[in-house]
Amino acid sequence: MSEIIISTINKIPGMEITEHLGVVKGNTVRSRNIGRDIGAVFKSIIGGEIKTYTEMINQSREEAINRMINQAVDIDADAVIGVRFMTSMIMAGSSEMLAYGTAVRLKKL
Repeated sequence: MSEIIISTINKIPGMEITEHLGVVKGNTVRSRNIGRDIGAVFKSIIGGEIKTYTEMINQSREEAINRMINQAVDIDADAVIGVRFMTSMIMAGSSEMLAYGTAVRLKKL
C-alpha cells in the first residue's frame, strides 16, 4: 500500500486484516504562553471561541497523529485502526495530547 490508512473504526471496508502489529502512539506536550493567556482572559469576559487555544489544540493533535503515523511506518504497517485521542494535564499551564491505535497489515478482499 502506498499510504497508511488511519481510522477510528476497527475494520477497513474492502480489506482484510492479516496481521496485528501492536499499539502505535504519538504524543506532544504543549504549554500556554502569556500572550495567549491575556487574550483568553479578555475573550472569557465577552464570550466566544478562544481561537489561539483552538489553534494550539489543532497543532497538538496534528503533531500527535504524525508521530503515531511515523511509528506505524517504521514497522511497515498498512493502517492504524481504532485511533483515539487522549489529553492530560502535565503541570499547571501545560498538557499532553496523545494519539494511539492498533497498527495492522491489510490485503484486499
